[in-house]
Amino acid sequence: MDIQLPLQRLTRAKYGLEPNQCDAGQLYHALLQFTQEQAAGRPAPEGERKLYYFSAEFLLGKLLSNNLLALGLYDQADELLRQWGHSLAEVEQAEPEPSLGNGGLGRLAACFLDSIAALGLPGDGVGLNYHYGLFRQVFSDNQQRELPNPWIEPDGWLIPTGVRFPVRFGFGTLDAVLWDIAVPGAHTGIANRLHLFDVEHPAPAPQQGIGFDKRDIAHCLTSFLYPDDSDEDGRLLRVYQQYFMVSAGAQLILKELDERGVDPRQLCQHVAIQINDTHPSMVIPELTRLLLERGLSMDEALHQVAHACAYTNHTILAEALEKWPMSYLRTVAPQLEPILREMDRRAKQVLPDPRLAIIGPDDTVHMAHLDIHYSYSVNGVAALHTQILCQSELKPFADVYPYKFNNKTNGITLRRWLEACNPQLAGLIDQCAGPQWRTDPARLEALLSFTGDGQVLRRLLEIKRENKLALCQAVEREQGVRLDPDSLFDIQVKRLHEYKRQQMNALYVIRKYLEIKSGQLPPRPITVIFGAKAAPAYVMAKRIIHLILCLSQLIEADPQVRPWLRVVMVANYNVTWAQQLIPACDLSEQISLASKEASGTSNMKFMANGALTLGTLDGANVEIAQLVGGENIYTFGAHSDQVIGLYAHNGYHPWDYYQRDGVRPLVDFLVSPQLLALGNEDDLRALWEDMKGKDYFMALLDVEDYIATRDRAVLDYGNRSAWARKALVNIAKSGYFSSDRTIQQYNQDIWRLG
Repeated sequence: MDIQLPLQRLTRAKYGLEPNQCDAGQLYHALLQFTQEQAAGRPAPEGERKLYYFSAEFLLGKLLSNNLLALGLYDQADELLRQWGHSLAEVEQAEPEPSLGNGGLGRLAACFLDSIAALGLPGDGVGLNYHYGLFRQVFSDNQQRELPNPWIEPDGWLIPTGVRFPVRFGFGTLDAVLWDIAVPGAHTGIANRLHLFDVEHPAPAPQQGIGFDKRDIAHCLTSFLYPDDSDEDGRLLRVYQQYFMVSAGAQLILKELDERGVDPRQLCQHVAIQINDTHPSMVIPELTRLLLERGLSMDEALHQVAHACAYTNHTILAEALEKWPMSYLRTVAPQLEPILREMDRRAKQVLPDPRLAIIGPDDTVHMAHLDIHYSYSVNGVAALHTQILCQSELKPFADVYPYKFNNKTNGITLRRWLEACNPQLAGLIDQCAGPQWRTDPARLEALLSFTGDGQVLRRLLEIKRENKLALCQAVEREQGVRLDPDSLFDIQVKRLHEYKRQQMNALYVIRKYLEIKSGQLPPRPITVIFGAKAAPAYVMAKRIIHLILCLSQLIEADPQVRPWLRVVMVANYNVTWAQQLIPACDLSEQISLASKEASGTSNMKFMANGALTLGTLDGANVEIAQLVGGENIYTFGAHSDQVIGLYAHNGYHPWDYYQRDGVRPLVDFLVSPQLLALGNEDDLRALWEDMKGKDYFMALLDVEDYIATRDRAVLDYGNRSAWARKALVNIAKSGYFSSDRTIQQYNQDIWRLG
């Protein structure tokens, strides 16, 4: 369709201006309204069975480009904007990024919604309408500071529905007000919805920081994602959030069943519910309760719910396998207690081991146990992760319910992570392999026939440098730091957590710093870029950020080191930053402790954009290595079975590794006069003591192998044609990690929609 006339009508009606007279913000809002109207005109897909994807997070990123791609209007819009003196990238700067997620869990959910719509499947997301996100990260005195991150505008992406549901808490009833965001399907002509529930009268943003009254549930329930849970009020608020989401979502399911004329005794034939991690687990007892109110017996209700619900496990970390005291649930939703106790009684008849009960001996409700007992599918998110679940972490459950357990390796939507954020590379792929890869990502393998084509390899390197130049401009614009685009860009971006081992990356930086100071120069300049937020109550993670920022300041001020080594941490890392960082990356850091990263998805995004992976054989790195071959990836470190054995037998003693000549100077540098002059001594000493005496995620176990492997990659980078060949192989093999493939497998094996 020709979009010029509709946009002219909109700018005239909204502003009394022709499009070429509008500024970027005015053009953004005109395009937003236009894409909203186009999506609203698309029908929802139909089928006998509909999916409801429940998730605490949906990390959508900016929506304008993604929606224009899905509507098939991206190129035309960009060309028109250029005629009017702007570009799509410039116009998008006016768009606030929805603050509905934190890391991989939320980004995966967003990719899945995109793929569900692109495959024409009937399926909507269900979540909460957080007003101020996780937080907006700023740096001050080399420390992370947290501020509200508002994103909701009167003229934005949220669509009022007029629908509301009463949610009954222990203190009384609140209405859950439903807002929608359209999810148009690429190449399908349909649109699904992301359903977001909100309180009727949300609180304004805090005046200072992100502190607020956690007891003011009526107004603050949807203020922030993952409120600080270092006190009981914060932990209770998380339970309030979770129950609010699932109660409203369960009522929406029954409302739509009624509209379809379906008897609730046939719910599981018409409804699939995917529980994304343990946050939405209470949908199981809540939907059971609502079915009991509809007249079903307990046997009937439990049968319907257990055959409608499926659970995705995203981690073996105990902190993320939620457990809530029954006293919390009694406070938040007392009506669930008798149902949970009956579920627990029945589960104990199947598995009498008290360690596997839904309600433990300490009267604590284990959400993952609830999900496993009362769902028909339990899936991990990478082959290694699922193997660990079945053979170790959840083995007793897998022994009793082997038919429930399955693997669904994660994926990413190449529409955003290649076509939108790296259009030059997408164009090169079109020339070499044809445009069909957009709907059939396996066709990327056609690139393998060009690994000996010098012209293609040179163009690939040119595109990488163009993306590095664009990133340099963004970093200088946002943070006032000028980077060298001809240095090796080594990037680690993800949630800040000890198991992801940003601290090990920092030890490598220290090693390079000390070498340069001694006159031992690297073969080429290295730029190390970090992006990550640490949860406000996660003290050790914030200390690691402090260390990185101190190292950055130290190196920036040193004229001997600065030409050879740079360290930058981008502030407020989000999807927008990711879309600039990932196409510019040469070496992708995926260095989690083997067995601890369930999958990872940034590894897939970097791979598709021609970065080489430096990583442990953990999560989806294992499958990347299998696909690209050992010569096209840099792996290091202990294997997962070794790590699991060390934990099982208390066999890891960091002091032994600290004593090594190649390790001790790096760790001791944390409390060197140089760093102590720039940083907080208590924070740096706490990190130093932890690494010597605890190091729970075993950074010192792998650090020497890591340094040697990373140095080998830096050396290899000098052979530009060989590096380009490796990059092209990675791009060619990235099609497997399309979320379209993942969703096809979910649908075939679990959901069976339509």
